[in-house]
Amino acid sequence: MPRPDRIETRGRLTAQRPLSELTWLRVGGPAEWFFQPADETDLAAFLSALDPEVPVFPMGVGSNLIVRDGGLPGVVIRLGRGFNAITVEGRRVTAGAAALDAHVARRAVEAGVDLTFLRTIPGSIGGALRMNAGCYGTYTADNFHSARAVTRDGRRVTLGSGDIDFAYRQTDIPEGWVVTEVTFEAPVGDPADLADRMAAQLQKRDETQPTKERSAGSTFRNPAGFSSTGQADDVHDLKAWKLIDDAGMRGARHGGAQMSEKHPNFLLNAAGATAAELEELGEDVRKRVFQSSGLTLEWEIMRIGEHAPKEG
Repeated sequence: MPRPDRIETRGRLTAQRPLSELTWLRVGGPAEWFFQPADETDLAAFLSALDPEVPVFPMGVGSNLIVRDGGLPGVVIRLGRGFNAITVEGRRVTAGAAALDAHVARRAVEAGVDLTFLRTIPGSIGGALRMNAGCYGTYTADNFHSARAVTRDGRRVTLGSGDIDFAYRQTDIPEGWVVTEVTFEAPVGDPADLADRMAAQLQKRDETQPTKERSAGSTFRNPAGFSSTGQADDVHDLKAWKLIDDAGMRGARHGGAQMSEKHPNFLLNAAGATAAELEELGEDVRKRVFQSSGLTLEWEIMRIGEHAPKEG
């Protein structure tokens, strides 16, 4: 099988592309190969020709990601302008996987379609589907109609709701598959009322979360007690931030990494942290929470790549 740079493409392929500047936490080493396909046809042709042993990682805008300091082997695929169109037809909103969640929410609301929950979620639509993103009691699964994706071996497929197993903050979309487009079907409402709701959600977010700090959103998933689509069980509505706070880890620091004082479930790059410092602080939080509560927090932030070799 040919090396990635021997495959003919219309998109852009770059070797040893630094990834730190593409993640919200601004940490991490380079991608061995970084591919930006021109369109879905270009993507499918590239994946069909790529050695099946080469790992593939689809990357959005890096809003929920720690890339380790040693970088990422294989091919990182990032979708760009050819994958960010948004259309609205009745109750259905179709968005390219590279479209930002906030942009999709605004376009939908302008047309009187209620996708307001997307407005405060950082990231792009492809990631929202893969991670079953949600907030304020609504999750991607609640409004999902269908999606298009390119498989690791280059086949183009359409996925309906019965083809994806949605769980709290995750789905079973196979590794290496690249989501290219998502269609939602959502309730309709008055555009002005929906816009007011979005504004209220934004205000609440800014009041309770460190939105002006360098973070990757919520660090840990809320513990068990959720339905398959992410709806909270009133009896077991445990919050990760409260467990972290009770363990005395609000504001905890390790090197340049810090748990937010404002919202203790937000991991911050407060002062030039490395990926290792961020991950080590997160693991320390998990250890302290377990000692305090007997509960094990699970990472919500994805951590990928290789650790840098230790000095000495």
